[in-house]
Amino acid sequence: MRSIPPELAQEALDAAPDALIILDEQGGILFANRQTSALFGFSREEIRRQRFAQLVPGRVAAGGRGPGSSGDAADGWVLGSGIETFAQRRDGSEFPVEIRLSVLEASECRLTAAAIRDISDHKRAETELIVARVLAEQAQAAADAARSSADRANLAKGRFLATASHDLRQPLQALALLNRTLRTLVREPAALGALAQQEQTIRAMSRLMNALLDISKLESGAIKPEPTDFALEALFAELHAEFAAVAAEKGLGLRFEEVRAVAHSDPSLVEEILRNLISNAIKYTERGGITVRAVQERGVLRLDVSDTGVGIAPEQLGLIFEEFFQVGVSPNAAREGYGLGLSIVQRIAKLLGAAVTVRSAPGEGSTFSLTVPFGASRAPTRAAVNAAPAPVHRRLRRARVLLVEDDVAVRSATQLLLSVEGYEVTAVAGLADAVRAAREDSGLCLLITDYHLGAGETGLQVIEAVRAILGPQLGAVLVTGDTSSVIRHLRRDECLRIVSKPVDADELLGMLQALLVTGSDADAVA
Repeated sequence: MRSIPPELAQEALDAAPDALIILDEQGGILFANRQTSALFGFSREEIRRQRFAQLVPGRVAAGGRGPGSSGDAADGWVLGSGIETFAQRRDGSEFPVEIRLSVLEASECRLTAAAIRDISDHKRAETELIVARVLAEQAQAAADAARSSADRANLAKGRFLATASHDLRQPLQALALLNRTLRTLVREPAALGALAQQEQTIRAMSRLMNALLDISKLESGAIKPEPTDFALEALFAELHAEFAAVAAEKGLGLRFEEVRAVAHSDPSLVEEILRNLISNAIKYTERGGITVRAVQERGVLRLDVSDTGVGIAPEQLGLIFEEFFQVGVSPNAAREGYGLGLSIVQRIAKLLGAAVTVRSAPGEGSTFSLTVPFGASRAPTRAAVNAAPAPVHRRLRRARVLLVEDDVAVRSATQLLLSVEGYEVTAVAGLADAVRAAREDSGLCLLITDYHLGAGETGLQVIEAVRAILGPQLGAVLVTGDTSSVIRHLRRDECLRIVSKPVDADELLGMLQALLVTGSDADAVA
């Protein structure tokens, strides 16, 4: 066989991508290619005077990890496998390598070939990947912690606002009831005039407080949309019943165009937007009227509230959604309302992902529009809202009422009002006393209870427990300052009324008369 010239073999080995060395049985270097010189920083002649142990850090050689470390070039190594370890350059710097060994045997000797590959880039990428994974895990943990913290903060805000909503309404509730009682008892014109002014002040305070609480809830995230399909016809009917008398008092027409469409959104929040827009339209209209309509437009429903009022100048259109801004009212002038309605409208629309637009011109009126998606062709009928019932002009015998209210001032004011109106009142503070009173007096025919009571009790628990004793047809009024979604989803029946604080005294009395007529104790009415 023709032998391969040494210089050709050298060229072939020099062309290899990895460092290649050949060791004798004692680990001495017999041969090294060009890549070996480039990798370790030795000249080819210098490498041939080295032992393999000199190409690895001392800790590797001392640990018996290296060809020739114990007299055998391949001792402690796995032949053919890729061994990851460290090598050492001429200048003493270390770097990671992968070494593959193979044995070359001839009749007279046994040699070891080592292929050495610099894996610095691979290790660097590996390290970067690990660091990236750790950073990603830390970022995820931080995001989870932030989300959890935000959730806890939102829950805390929700609890705070629910408590604030209840507690802030309590003194106004007491004031409103005491005002109504005094207006019944007092006969002097001057005193009646003072009470009428006091009533207006209480109503103004209530409007401002409700608006500020609404904005706080919207800003805090305490209100979450609950979209569903609902019929606009039922919504329009409720709003017409609510505002028809208000518009008539100003000599204005209020027209709701016939609508059969079904929308998909949060019905309570859409109702709140329309309520604010209609109220605003009545406030700024002196002649003519207000029209509410639903228009199908490019795959959405556009709900319009149009008026024939004062209109808005172009330079003011960008300001009308700001808090406390009112068209044509200077900051220090006497005002009706507080300029918060449109700010609430904008916030609710943003929460719903909807758009509110306005078209207006001074002296020509305004049209505010809200766009909502279409719903299914058929939607369940909305539960009727507890509107103030028409007064029942009947003479009452002394109907007996159980009043459950944990706030002493509100309880006393309510008891005084009902007593003046001819009711016999048993007033208690909580569930246990209410149950005891129901067991002791089977003649109780009405129940009035606050929703949030002490010790975590609720008015719903009171109603359930008292009806279990006196019967399911017992007329009940649930009074609440809570405007959360919990109230929206309360189960209602024909003998239950739900009313928000501060309660209008005449509305409360009308509800009691209506419940006496429709309830099982109608014999209490003469």
